[in-house]
Amino acid sequence: MARRLEPLTLANLGELPVPCRDCVFWQLDPVAARRADRNGDTGLEKEAWLSQLLLDWGTAGIVLYVDDEPAGFAVYAPGSYLPRIQAFPTAPVSPDAVVLATGRILPRYLGLGLGKILVQAVAKDVLKRGFRAVEAFGDSRWDGPGCVWPTDFLRAVGFAVVREHPRNPRLRLDLRSAITWRSEMEAAVERLMGAIRPEQAPAGPVTVRDALRSGPE
Repeated sequence: MARRLEPLTLANLGELPVPCRDCVFWQLDPVAARRADRNGDTGLEKEAWLSQLLLDWGTAGIVLYVDDEPAGFAVYAPGSYLPRIQAFPTAPVSPDAVVLATGRILPRYLGLGLGKILVQAVAKDVLKRGFRAVEAFGDSRWDGPGCVWPTDFLRAVGFAVVREHPRNPRLRLDLRSAITWRSEMEAAVERLMGAIRPEQAPAGPVTVRDALRSGPE
């Protein structure tokens, strides 16, 4: 079973699962997201967001392929690019962290450890950029596919709660203190997929929307 990681770009955005490719849960504030949904503009908003983020910051997502078929993805960015954060009761995120916003493993690939591989690849990229941590909001009442990571999954891959909440705690993976975890992460990612290739800057904006309808494993 051959696995590889590719940066999320405008070229492969359409390979995300149907509910996720046009979802703007994280990319717009709740009012703007509802307006875009009513107007049928979520696809354009998602492309525009991704295009701008690639220009400003670089790689902001990873698509995981198994035998050349999309098997899962993860989206991450600085908090300033994710307006939805302000709606969470445990916001804001720490200034030294990048936010692991959303992701998904397709049902047929569950149980293979691919969710952890995605998180490891995100952490490796974030570490290379000089950030100290990855933070994420969990869903402690997760009962099926959605736009927020299950809290139990985040704990299982090394995150620890830094601000408690009965529904949406904020969790953190401190990369500079997790030496053993980081070594294992780098070995696994290099062995399975190699380094993530830098993104080619797109010519112009398109939109944003990346909410997951199926939780990571």
